[in-house]
Amino acid sequence: MESPSVPAHRRLVPWQELLLAGSLLIFWSPPITQQLTVVSINATVGEDVLFHAHNLPGDLVGYNWFKGESTENENRSIASYVIGNESTITGPAGSGRETIYPNGSLLFQKVTQEDTGYYTLQVIKRNLRSERGTGQLRVYQPVGKPSIRARNSTVTEHKDTVVLTCLTNDTGISIRWLFNKQSLWLTDRMKLSQGNSILTIDPVRREDGGSYQCEVSNPVSSCKSDPLWLDVQYVSASQHPGLSDGAIAGIVIGVLAGIALIAALVYFLYIRKTGGSGPL
Repeated sequence: MESPSVPAHRRLVPWQELLLAGSLLIFWSPPITQQLTVVSINATVGEDVLFHAHNLPGDLVGYNWFKGESTENENRSIASYVIGNESTITGPAGSGRETIYPNGSLLFQKVTQEDTGYYTLQVIKRNLRSERGTGQLRVYQPVGKPSIRARNSTVTEHKDTVVLTCLTNDTGISIRWLFNKQSLWLTDRMKLSQGNSILTIDPVRREDGGSYQCEVSNPVSSCKSDPLWLDVQYVSASQHPGLSDGAIAGIVIGVLAGIALIAALVYFLYIRKTGGSGPL
């Protein structure tokens, strides 16, 4: 009796179909579309800056640049660029200092602090769909040279408190302190306050003596003050630390008076013992 023939291809049971579908999903995923981005910029007053656009889609017909984060208000349009005939149309928000390049970048000449803000690029595709990306421009003034003010640059160890103040007319800055041309390492006797502009050392020690500077900076510039020398004086043990001149004089007088009193007492006892008779 012949055995029943085995079919060449078995039909998958439902759980096997699910397993196969899951495997296919693991090894295949749809391509990720990168989002259009505009690189933010920190600039110094008077510089020329260039906004770069990354991840531009293909099949484009033009670009629009806007002041702000929205593309809905035409009055905020800086300029438009038509790729087909390479023509630029200046918008209501344009200042005449802007240039759009064929790759969508925007050149901004001689920026001022009033130009600080957000800028948005809108790209137009051939199917009339659009994408946009926004970047930020921050324009700063170069910082000026600071100076250091001290209550007293000559102080006494374990007795005086040192207060150093970094003076500057700049705003929106960071301040750091330097000691002997190196970043100051704060100890438990040191404290920074008022945005790091004031350094307090209490009490001062001889190892605190040396050169102090403060440095002010913003994202585009930095400047250091001239050095201020802190002279820390100390009293040696032979100088009777903690005693004033008057106290030392009083101690000396007291000791001499004690010696004189003892001498007088000894003489009185001697005279009494000998009956007042002197040597023959």
